[in-house]
Amino acid sequence: MSSEIEKVKALIVGSGPAGYTAAIYASRAGLNPLLYTGGQPGGQLTITTDVENYPGYPNGIMGPEMMEDFRKQAERFGTQVRYGMVTKVDFSSYPHKVIVDDQKEIHADTVIISTGASAKWLGIESEERLNGKGVSACAVCDGFFFKGQDVAIVGAGDTACEEASYLANICNKVYMLVRRDEMRASQIMQNRVLKNPKIEVLWNTETEEILGQDEVEGVRIFNNKLGEKREIKISGFFVAIGHEPNTSIFKDYLEMDENGYILTKSGSTKTNIEGVFACGDAQDHIYRQAVTAAGTGCMAALDAERYLAAQE
Repeated sequence: MSSEIEKVKALIVGSGPAGYTAAIYASRAGLNPLLYTGGQPGGQLTITTDVENYPGYPNGIMGPEMMEDFRKQAERFGTQVRYGMVTKVDFSSYPHKVIVDDQKEIHADTVIISTGASAKWLGIESEERLNGKGVSACAVCDGFFFKGQDVAIVGAGDTACEEASYLANICNKVYMLVRRDEMRASQIMQNRVLKNPKIEVLWNTETEEILGQDEVEGVRIFNNKLGEKREIKISGFFVAIGHEPNTSIFKDYLEMDENGYILTKSGSTKTNIEGVFACGDAQDHIYRQAVTAAGTGCMAALDAERYLAAQE
């Protein structure tokens, strides 16, 4: 580890809409924030092609380009953006100690956590190859592109049911692929799906391969009860098997729910540790949108600013 310790007022961990918005507000408040991008600079939006539901972009924008705009705006007000990964933290004493890339030690008066979450994937080659070309992990983000078309969605929980219902409002037909002969979703959500004439639930069904060269053209499925394979023609394939918050390095210090989402005090971004704030998908498993992440990023910066003012 390098012997030199760097001291900062505000350290922002992560670089999606939440992190960059926190940076814009913190830098404008004169906190001279330092932001570490993490392993996926720009977060989940960098694997999203067209973003059409973020206010202010009437013609839509590509996810990576949008995150580039966010970064430039944060830097314009004086945020120091660095590439690097926070690998360890120690929130047991003040100031907070944070280790970057296992070697650099930073002491921060406030820490804003915006490490986001990662979608869980099926782990098949065609899914990775066609990601952004008809394969998506967010129906609310990308469903619109499949208006009037046939699509499939994988999953059996509340989110999968919610997204299937959402897609049914836009698409011609929705095939819901469920691996077992029952769903994990709550009864009310299951009923909503089963009553919808545009949704066909295929039970005991596993995805073998998503078909198509440059875009999704179909899916080959396997019925694990009958031992039969078949192909369905679709143009969109949605994966709704859950998200995992990128929060494991904080688990020794911060209170989390059973899935690893950081718990924040109602109406704020405060965690159980003074001077540590959490925003974006690291603490939000309900909305998970760029615009809501940005909103909580703003809240975190304002909370950090007030905390520092009270310390003086």
